[in-house]
Amino acid sequence: MSDANNGALADIRVLDLTRVLAGPTCAMMLGDMGADVIKVEPPSGGDDTRGWGPPFAGGESAYFLAANRNKRSMTLNLAVPAGQKLLAGLIKKADIVIDNFKLGTLAKWGFTDAWFDAEAPRVVRCSITGYGSTGPKAALPGYDFVLQAESGLMSICGEPDGPPTKYGVAIVDVCTGMLACNAILAALNARHGSGRGQKVELSLYESALHMLVNVASNVLVSGRGGGRFGNGHPSIVPYTTFAAKDAMMALAIGNDTQFAKCAAVLGHPEWAGDPRFATNRARVEHRHLVDGAIAQALAADTADNWLAKLKAAGVPCGRINSVAEALADPQTQAREMIATVEHPTVGDLKLVGPPYKFSGTPASVRRPPPTLGEHTDEILRQELGLDAAAIAALRRDKVI
Repeated sequence: MSDANNGALADIRVLDLTRVLAGPTCAMMLGDMGADVIKVEPPSGGDDTRGWGPPFAGGESAYFLAANRNKRSMTLNLAVPAGQKLLAGLIKKADIVIDNFKLGTLAKWGFTDAWFDAEAPRVVRCSITGYGSTGPKAALPGYDFVLQAESGLMSICGEPDGPPTKYGVAIVDVCTGMLACNAILAALNARHGSGRGQKVELSLYESALHMLVNVASNVLVSGRGGGRFGNGHPSIVPYTTFAAKDAMMALAIGNDTQFAKCAAVLGHPEWAGDPRFATNRARVEHRHLVDGAIAQALAADTADNWLAKLKAAGVPCGRINSVAEALADPQTQAREMIATVEHPTVGDLKLVGPPYKFSGTPASVRRPPPTLGEHTDEILRQELGLDAAAIAALRRDKVI
């Protein structure tokens, strides 16, 4: 952990009104890049993910710990006027406000577009919803698992003769958070010229469609595609997983030159001249023949032996690691992707660190994920100028 904050966003204040994963991921990324992030949570239980376990460490769920570092937590009952008044004061001091409330919730509390224009015109607002602010599904809540199903993502995952399968992580939430961070930074940049903030909308639905990339393009161009290929690729062969003598490995042949090198390593240089194997188009048409021949060859030796030979020849390949193996990989250590931070109840807490590396304004893990309401008094005192008696009254009235 680094106490220094030389991050690119060190002068930016973020108000994080989100919970679960997409919004918290977005706010955490901004925090990694130096922003001061205030996470506002309901007094009764806080962010839903605080209870999503096991596993737990020091009373904190591993799920919550994954997406909430570099934040200060305060509790605030936004359903009452006194809480809304405090929120208004916090918004006016913020550069960025992120929420993932149900459509219309902020407006119901008085925070309409007109309010922002009049009271907080420089604030960049980011709204993350399930389906966006328009359309027949706009009022519906969004859940990653449901969006993987509805968007078509699930339909392209799984074995060809098996059922649709979800991703192993809440990939739509994660990608929506990343896209939200991108969009917020663009709006901040626009503010330099206009002097005004703007509203940015992200939805899980639109993010999921965006994530279909080349598969969606295939369907739009040809009217076909979007099937399941297991670990294979719809347009590239061989590009899948294989069983070596002792372990599974992945082979990713991106062009005909790489295939010729692979064929030579496997002891079958003649494949490069076989019209069924020589070009990617031919290999896609003869997918089962190509993959079957490679599987038979790889089964003759261990994964490590094959990987060493293939990598030496410039063929893209890798061992299929467990998560624990990936986290312990020397490359993970070399890139400083595991950060250790002192947490008030956990002690030394290991987290996956920031994946973005800056040469001049480094990202850093400066704060552990906060306990619920850990910084409530500090924020009310420092940001809104409340004294001890006022804070005690708010606590007595269950506003905080």
